[in-house]
Amino acid sequence: MESTLDWHGAKALLEWYIELGAVDAIGDEPVNRYNLAETAPKPRRAEAAPAPDPVPQVRVDPVAEAKQRAAAAQSLGELAESMAAFDGCELKKGARNFVFADGNPAARVMIVGEAPGRDEDIEGKPFVGRAGQLLDRMLAAIGLSRASPDAEAAVYITNLLPWRPPQNREPTPEEMAMLTPFLERHIQLADPDVLILMGNTPCSALLGRRGILRMRGTWAEAMGKPAMPMTHPAYLLRNPAAKREAWADLLDIRAKLRGEA
Repeated sequence: MESTLDWHGAKALLEWYIELGAVDAIGDEPVNRYNLAETAPKPRRAEAAPAPDPVPQVRVDPVAEAKQRAAAAQSLGELAESMAAFDGCELKKGARNFVFADGNPAARVMIVGEAPGRDEDIEGKPFVGRAGQLLDRMLAAIGLSRASPDAEAAVYITNLLPWRPPQNREPTPEEMAMLTPFLERHIQLADPDVLILMGNTPCSALLGRRGILRMRGTWAEAMGKPAMPMTHPAYLLRNPAAKREAWADLLDIRAKLRGEA
């Protein structure tokens, strides 16, 4: 089709385009739009890259890991290091300190409590709060002390849980299951003559029973050793009348150590 524009018309049209702002050329060559296809071809979809093979998620059984770690420990020091490095228990993330044990590891008497409280979490030692101070006085009444270098007069103290539960709540069954293997190995390595189980939680872990007010004062067997269930000192602080029964339990423990029971 022949253009009807003369030179002056083309110049005027070009100036009009410039006034509209069309100052840049779209391409090097002119495009005859009458020769374009009626429907533009659809853009070719890029082929998606193959998805990588999923990485298999290996689920670690915390109880099995705890048993393996506990069995591998050949000393109390190794056991403490293994427990501190154990990440299977969520309590570790919220606790301030890892609380392993206190007292003389060679003692004939080993006391097992439930878990650290606020004061224990701060100091990193078991039974140091009000309940722990009462416990020290109770033990002193029968000639025992956690500070004694003499195994005959010493005590060794630990808890089932080395980390403080939030708001001092009771341990869950899952927490108890993953930490009981460490406690059992702890008892094997310390090898005391007598166990004192303070409260329901250690009784549940080592005896498989609860009901401390029924069990207290009656000798049982845990890990092949004589075990005396006792009410926790925290309970005695809330119920002073129960101290008479606790005193009777302490006398039974003294008699057992002397071979009189």
